[in-house]
Amino acid sequence: MGKKTSTSFVCSECGSAHIKWSGKCSVCGAWNSLQEQIQLNDQPGGNGKKLVVTDFRDATAKDEARLTTDSTNIDTLLGGGLVAGSVVLLAGEPGIGKSTLLLQIASGAAKQHSVLYVSAEESARQVGLRGTRLGTMQPKLKLASSTSSDDIAASIVSGEYGVVIVDSIQTVSVDSVLSASGSTAQVTNSTRLLSAAAKRSNTTLIIVGHVTKEGTIAGPKLLEHLVDVVMQLDGDRYGGFKVLRAVKNRYGPTDEAVILEMDSSGLKPIENPSEALLAERQVTDGSVVLATVEGSRALLVEIQALVNKTSYGYPKRASSGFDVNRMNLLIAVLERRTKLALSDYDVYLNIVGGMRLSDPAADLAVCLAIGSAAKGMQLNTNAAVFGEIGLSGEVRHVVHIEKRLAEAKKLGLDGAIGPPYQRKQLTGLMPIKTVKDALNTYLQKK
Repeated sequence: MGKKTSTSFVCSECGSAHIKWSGKCSVCGAWNSLQEQIQLNDQPGGNGKKLVVTDFRDATAKDEARLTTDSTNIDTLLGGGLVAGSVVLLAGEPGIGKSTLLLQIASGAAKQHSVLYVSAEESARQVGLRGTRLGTMQPKLKLASSTSSDDIAASIVSGEYGVVIVDSIQTVSVDSVLSASGSTAQVTNSTRLLSAAAKRSNTTLIIVGHVTKEGTIAGPKLLEHLVDVVMQLDGDRYGGFKVLRAVKNRYGPTDEAVILEMDSSGLKPIENPSEALLAERQVTDGSVVLATVEGSRALLVEIQALVNKTSYGYPKRASSGFDVNRMNLLIAVLERRTKLALSDYDVYLNIVGGMRLSDPAADLAVCLAIGSAAKGMQLNTNAAVFGEIGLSGEVRHVVHIEKRLAEAKKLGLDGAIGPPYQRKQLTGLMPIKTVKDALNTYLQKK
């Protein structure tokens, strides 16, 4: 019995199915929410055949060598390099440097294997000009421009290439799906088709994914489940440092991060990012050094705060690189648990270097920076700061205390202000229990 396919349109809001597309869902009333989906109606086992099974020990006995990218930091992030037959998704904001990074990875991999770079957004000439500028020209690096997922899959199945890069998955389309490229149906079916071709030919596939204005990967969540590795490139696209993280990795750790900087020759890893981030720091009120952790790596980052009398009836709160909702919560804790009155003041927060922080240990540093700026005081000790703040104003335990303290000492600081460490006595750790004690103990007039 052959496969029977049918097309329906499913509402992304309520999940109701419709026979044809319309601008408005007749069930929930949502506009532009109907997405095309292809349904397969098969009898169980009708066209299938018995699976070929193998012994578990035989399946794990063969350990294939990984493909290196010619960058030790990125290879470490991937768990030792690219795995043959794996599917890697690289996501990031427009202009962050995704295409530049992939050209550098392609150039490094082309020293060992034949690599195909497929651009669906630019012509082969445009990609070639960028490659010439970056110095990524390799004899085994081939370029192509296509928006057809079927043609790309046929090139992958041919087995001529060890690595295939597709830029991007939101701009390619499957011929049998009638919706426009970038739709849920096209992204899902294109990813399935290309992934199946990569697994069949044991080819490493790297695809580029767009992000939404909220910073999440565009398209269905299924996209992240279909791939083996998800890498996220964050940072300031106009300058500063960029952070490459492995959000998902079936072949390696997810606690690694690579700090990168863009120059005329592309994205270069920063060997000592803490020193670079603090190179231009001026000791003044509102400036605090945070000992944070990116992946498994400790970093020292400067946090700057500015508190100014508001000119309007409603005080303004703005932050760059830090969640503004978290900042508002910390301001509420400061007003309730200390004597700081910030209801008539605008508060501005900046993470130097274009870094974006999600580490809960940044709470104490943010509070000290705001308190320092509000009172015109400075820290009375040359120390880094870390610690999570509870709603009662207590300073709570965080992970990797020893790493944070060691990084502070490495950069010549006297130590670190943070929560008490219960396991053992740490030299240089200045324990503090509440945010009120931290403000009263470590802030002084200039």
